[in-house]
Amino acid sequence: MEERRINWKDLYDFVKRVMMRLNVSAEDAEKVADNLVLSNLRGIDSHGVARLQRYVNGIKTGYIIPDAQPEIVKENAVLANVDGHNGLGQVAATFGMELAIKKAKDSGIGMVTVFNSNHYGFAGYYPLMALKHDLIGISMTNAAPLVVPTFGKNALFGTNPIAVSAPTKKNKPWVMDFATSVVPRGKIEVYNRLGKELPEGWATDETGHVTRDPARVLRNLAEQLGGGILPLGGAGELYGGHKGYGLGVMVDLFSAVLPGSNFGPFVVTKKDGKTQFPRVGHFFMAIDPDYFVGKEEFKERMDQYIDILKNSEKAEGENRIYVHGEKEFEEHERREKNGVPLDAKTVESLTKISQEYGEEIKFLD
Repeated sequence: MEERRINWKDLYDFVKRVMMRLNVSAEDAEKVADNLVLSNLRGIDSHGVARLQRYVNGIKTGYIIPDAQPEIVKENAVLANVDGHNGLGQVAATFGMELAIKKAKDSGIGMVTVFNSNHYGFAGYYPLMALKHDLIGISMTNAAPLVVPTFGKNALFGTNPIAVSAPTKKNKPWVMDFATSVVPRGKIEVYNRLGKELPEGWATDETGHVTRDPARVLRNLAEQLGGGILPLGGAGELYGGHKGYGLGVMVDLFSAVLPGSNFGPFVVTKKDGKTQFPRVGHFFMAIDPDYFVGKEEFKERMDQYIDILKNSEKAEGENRIYVHGEKEFEEHERREKNGVPLDAKTVESLTKISQEYGEEIKFLD
């Protein structure tokens, strides 16, 4: 199969219908579809509809409960801990972020943790929710063990992303979203789907040495043979790999150790050949600038800061300085207008799902 394009609305409808075929309510199916399709629209293909098969398999295998609903187990005016009851990550995470937003609007700040959840899609989705209310948003999640600690051989913690957003007045909002590893697993999968070698320094093989073979890395991770993705900064300490290592552990601290979810090497869907709940954990925070410098002044100051960064002197040969989120907002506009491109392996995956569940998928070309 070849790369195809698809209208984002048709893609959204397809994901929603497939989820509903798996006993997910229409409301919850919309949350999954919105998260995945927005990821593709923003150019984050590693966390878009290429992940749909993962959720289908999770529900069929039993480690994702399709009709589970999140439940607040402890809270006060600004804090809450939520049990995701091993349901879809997007459902529990949307609930958690909405709760943090409500608390921030009422009290100036809201901090919510979620335990007993699953993969929640792309981390930036949740801070984007806070922007609709002119709030600062923060989101973190732990994940399956894919990353090796500095000087280590085996993967012991996840790619554990951090995402932060800040509202502005005239510029596009500032939205930072990155894995605490050199790259997320999805990027390794993209290179594998495209048959390309990995850049030097992204991952290690089962001996702990750097490898450029994406299939080897993915196989070793799936079969727990050793090796994995390197922390942000790469191997060793020369380029700050130990800092990425520390950030990854920090995300586990807030997302899992604190709320009581699985952390580090325990976030797995299979143990001793038996399926188990991974018990993924999430962290959300919303902050109202009105309680500090004031909402309007904050947005004006963010605009000033962004302008300083973008209008500063460029390095020789460079013609533009970007700020976080800018490329994604521009890509969103292009893809919304021209269609969402899907690589051949994603097209193949979605086509198989379409055939299995009898739900038509409409490509543009």
